[in-house]
Amino acid sequence: MLAVVFDGEPRLVNLPVPAPGPGEALIRTLVTGICNTDLEILKGYMGFRGVIGHEFVGIVEQSANPHLMGKRVVGEINCVCRRCRYCQSELSHHCPNRTVLGIQNRNGTLAEYFVLPEENLYMVAEGMPDEVAVFTEPAAAAFRIDEQIDITQNDRVIVLGDGKLAQLIAQVIALRTKKLTCIGKHSWKLDFLRKLHIPVAAATDPVESGADIVVEATGSPEGIARAIELVRPEGTIVLKTTVANGTPMNFSVPVINEINIIGSRCGPFRPALEALMLGTVEVRSLITERYPITEALKALERAAAPGVMKVLVHN
Repeated sequence: MLAVVFDGEPRLVNLPVPAPGPGEALIRTLVTGICNTDLEILKGYMGFRGVIGHEFVGIVEQSANPHLMGKRVVGEINCVCRRCRYCQSELSHHCPNRTVLGIQNRNGTLAEYFVLPEENLYMVAEGMPDEVAVFTEPAAAAFRIDEQIDITQNDRVIVLGDGKLAQLIAQVIALRTKKLTCIGKHSWKLDFLRKLHIPVAAATDPVESGADIVVEATGSPEGIARAIELVRPEGTIVLKTTVANGTPMNFSVPVINEINIIGSRCGPFRPALEALMLGTVEVRSLITERYPITEALKALERAAAPGVMKVLVHN
């Protein structure tokens, strides 16, 4: 099978089709989305070596579960042990023994086939296009904020960033409060949100500080400093950015102002699938280009280029 392997540089190679282990399914990839985490891996994030990619929709080709065979699926990326104290206390997504699809000790989805535990899989409704379903994992990451904090209609919220994840986060938060502003550096990206009637501001515009909640999704290590400037005392900052290289931070202000800082990672698939199916989260406009798996290296280059939102790879 064709696969993109990262071993210091990305290479398109032929690999054997993986054999599923006990409790795993073999999945034929239909579409993979390239996200910023993939691009950060190419810069050294997590020290990962192997097949990259983790946003997918595919078809189950081999499984001991007859209900999954031949079904179109998406899946959670954290593969856990189910034995440790975290797994036994509803913190399985922080399992210290976990592997993470295309990110940590598990080959990913930028390939014709891959394996994933059956318990991680969610069937996709028949009416949902592949190019919508492939956004389930990043949409779930946006819905994770819903699980972590209670956003009310009276909360003033700022989303920092205008990239793919920030766009999804802004759409999810807009379902909770209209007192929302998304701040970004790129007017053409903010246009996507303007069309959805979500208030936006340029990074250079004066923005009133004192927000109840600031979500940092800039993809830049400098974003947290801006979040600290904008949040009110005893307010909440949600951190979504993961980058290969960090930056020194002075945390005196968060201490003095008693700011709550929450890390936020993977999220729930069911509300994400429902929102994508109903169209309450709109994703098709975010797709910039599509490539076949034979041109996956070009797809990675394109995904890292200016003026690009989502790049999809089809098998």
